Amino acid sequence: MSVRPIVTWPDPRLSEVCAPVDDLTDLADLVRDMFDTMYDAPGRGLAAPQIGVMQRVFVMDPTWKTGDRTPFVCINPEILSSGGGTADATEACLSIPGVSVDVSRPTDITFGFTDLDGVRHETRLTGFAAICAQHELDHLNGVVIFDRLTPEMRAQVEANYAVLV
Repeated sequence: MSVRPIVTWPDPRLSEVCAPVDDLTDLADLVRDMFDTMYDAPGRGLAAPQIGVMQRVFVMDPTWKTGDRTPFVCINPEILSSGGGTADATEACLSIPGVSVDVSRPTDITFGFTDLDGVRHETRLTGFAAICAQHELDHLNGVVIFDRLTPEMRAQVEANYAVLV
């Protein structure tokens, strides 16, 4: 087991767009470390830039806190379509400890990703799994929950966060 340090805001890596993964050869150790770090935190998702690796990969397990573990790896993920409207949900982030904000996101997405074996998948995600995947995909695009707020709300939440750290 290798738990890695989590990068926290305002580290500039959290605002960078990650590079696509072209070679899956050495990804297994990174993914194992990401799961170890995520479960230890304890979180339900973790994107590579949150541990300082600027590649388009994240791990998530949206059910483990309320049921069985259902971990999966998303390499070069993308939202293929969304539907079902949007909903506001409270989100927290391992890279912005102590902050929870309401974020509006689509409630139903068709999601594409590659697994560790190089197999491309398309799946429909709903509810919390859809929210979690979108949150982690945001990290790969250099977007954090602060970026999903109005300017006024962002200024207030960032000021409160500055007091926490």
